[in-house]
Amino acid sequence: MAAQSYDVIVIGAGPGGYVAAIRAAQLGLKTCVVEREHLGGICLNWGCIPTKALLRSSEVFHLMERAKDFGLKAENIGYDLDAVVKRSRGVAKQLSSGIGHLMKKNKIDVVMGEASIPAKGKVSVKTDKGTQDLTAKNIVLATGARARELPGLEADGDLVWTYKHALQPVRMPKKLLVIGSGAIGIEFASFYNTLGADTTVVEVMDRVLPVEDAEISAFAKKAFVKQGMKIMEKAMVKQLDRGKGKVTAQIEVGGKVEKQEFDTVISAVGIVGNVEGLGLEELGVKVDRTHVITDEFCRTGVDGLYAIGDIAGAPWLAHKASHEGVMVAELIAGKHAHAVKPESIAGCTYCQPQVASVGYTEAKAKELGYDIKVGRFPFIGNGKAIALGEAEGMVKTIFDAKTGELLGAHMVGAEVTEMIQGYVVGRQLETTEEDLMNTVFPHPTLSEMMHESVLDAYDRVIHM
Repeated sequence: MAAQSYDVIVIGAGPGGYVAAIRAAQLGLKTCVVEREHLGGICLNWGCIPTKALLRSSEVFHLMERAKDFGLKAENIGYDLDAVVKRSRGVAKQLSSGIGHLMKKNKIDVVMGEASIPAKGKVSVKTDKGTQDLTAKNIVLATGARARELPGLEADGDLVWTYKHALQPVRMPKKLLVIGSGAIGIEFASFYNTLGADTTVVEVMDRVLPVEDAEISAFAKKAFVKQGMKIMEKAMVKQLDRGKGKVTAQIEVGGKVEKQEFDTVISAVGIVGNVEGLGLEELGVKVDRTHVITDEFCRTGVDGLYAIGDIAGAPWLAHKASHEGVMVAELIAGKHAHAVKPESIAGCTYCQPQVASVGYTEAKAKELGYDIKVGRFPFIGNGKAIALGEAEGMVKTIFDAKTGELLGAHMVGAEVTEMIQGYVVGRQLETTEEDLMNTVFPHPTLSEMMHESVLDAYDRVIHM
C-alpha cells in the first residue's frame, strides 16, 4: 500500500502540535497529526488545565473558610476529594474532545499511534492495526516532555507521586513532601496545603520559585509560610526510604542530613524531552540533554524538519509552544514568520498567591549592564484589592533609565496571571514609561497597580 502523502505532518497533538496543524490547514496545506495518547497532550489532559481546575476548587474552599471576613456564614465546611478530582478530569475531557472537533473542522487527518522518522520526509506510525507509512516535505516535532525522575526518588504511584499521580490521588495526603519549588511543585504544594495537608517544600536553589525575581520569591515565600507550609531552601533530598504507609526522607541542608517522615511525596524536579524512538540521531538532528537544538525559527538543521514546544527547550510553556506552532506553519507556507523572543514570554504560577512575570528580573537587568529604574506598588494601596479581601501582593516594574524601555514586570497576588498580559503587550509594542504613564487605567481595578508601579519608578506614584 502506497504511503499517504501530506504537505505537513505534525508529531504530537499538544498545545504546540495541534495549533501548528490548525494554522497549516488554514494556510491551505494538507496536514496530518500523529498522536500516541490524547489529543491536547499533557497540557490539556495532565498539566495546565486539570491543575487549574483543582486549584480553583481549593481557592473556593479557602474563600469559604474566610466567609466571616465577608459578613457571611458558612458552617461545617468540607470537601469531597473524589468529586474535586472528578470535576478536574471532566474539564480535561471536555477540552480534549474539543481538539478532536477542531481537527475535523479544519480537515486535518489524525493518526493515533507511535511515530518514528525512518528517513527524511517519511513517518512510520505503529497503530493498533499495524504500521502506517506517511510522507511529507515538512515534519514538525511536537512530542513534548515528561517528568524527570532522579535515581532513588522514582515515583511508584503509591507513596511517591509525579504530577500525574497528584492529579488523581489515591488518598488525601496527611504529611506531604514536595521536592522542587518550580511552578509544578509549588502549585501542588499550594493545592494540598490549602486542603489541610501538612506540607513541606524542599528546594535545592537558594529560594522558592527560583526563576522569578528575588523580591517576588521572598514575598511569595512569606505568604506560603504564613499559610502553614514549611520551606527548606538550599536543601536536597538525598534518599527516600519507603516503608509501610510511610516514606523517610533523608534531607541534606547546611551540610547535615536530617530524617523526616511523610506519608506522600510529590517529585517535581523538572522535565525531560520526549526524543527517544524518533530516529533523530540517524537523521543528524542535534540533541542536548533530551532537547532538540534549533535556531530561532525552530529549524533543526535538517531540511524540512522542525521542533517546537517543550522538546525544543526552555521556556517550557504551552503558550510558547503554540506561538512556535503558528510561526513554523507560516514559515512552511512561505509567509513572513515572527521569531519567538523568550524574554517576552510571560510565566504564570497559579499558587496562592499567584505569581506572574515577563522580561528581565532586576538582577538580570543589572547583570546585562542596564542602568535601571525600579517601581513597586503594594496591593494594600489598591481599593479593588482591599474590597476583594486580597490586600497582600505587589507589582514591580523595571525600566531602562536611558530609553524608558520596559525591561521586566513581576507580580505576586490575586489574579496577577490575568494582569501580566498588559505588560506582555507593552513589551511587544516596545512601550516606554511615557506610553504607560499616559494610559488611562479603569477604576476600580487591580490593573491600576500596574500604572502606579510605573509611576513609582519615576517618583510620580499617587496612592503611596
